[in-house]
Amino acid sequence: MRLILASTSPRRRDLLASIGIAPDAIVAPDIDETPLAGELPRHYALRMAAQKARAVAHAPGDIVLAGDTTVALGRRILDKAADDTDVARFLALLSGRRHRVWSAIAAIGGDGALRSRVCESQVRFKRLSPTDIAGYVASGEGVGKAGGYAIQGHAAALIAWIAGSHSGIVGLPLYETRNLLAVAGYRHG
Repeated sequence: MRLILASTSPRRRDLLASIGIAPDAIVAPDIDETPLAGELPRHYALRMAAQKARAVAHAPGDIVLAGDTTVALGRRILDKAADDTDVARFLALLSGRRHRVWSAIAAIGGDGALRSRVCESQVRFKRLSPTDIAGYVASGEGVGKAGGYAIQGHAAALIAWIAGSHSGIVGLPLYETRNLLAVAGYRHG
């Protein structure tokens, strides 16, 4: 039995390593990540995680783990920032406001069954000045990140508080992941 991580995120690999789990293979899933019309952020995150897990070829008995982190302001999904303009726009939207981060995981177990979980966290940025936003944009961290920021980097100094799973906000809720892998049949160490 092999553990396959269906992800392009080095953060997910690093998070797994932090709890002593090393995937046997890492495969980038190729899926369309466009939200459906009217799709709620929680459902979107769960659908993305499940589609990523299903998109990766694996042998019978292998366990496939996939995740998705979705940043949402109300019902609005804030995609991965494509460029500095997106980062600045997202930060202006999030400034001084509470938002949710939905971190979904899906695993195809050794028995072939797909199981999933979702973790909800809340994050509030301090009220950001134009200088705060420009400084964070200049760091280059926000491009390619959901919501335009990476909590594990420079953005941590701009966040007033969080409620929920810090690792989930980074990209993989470790408590939920460890439990889901156990249910899926994965044993390590």
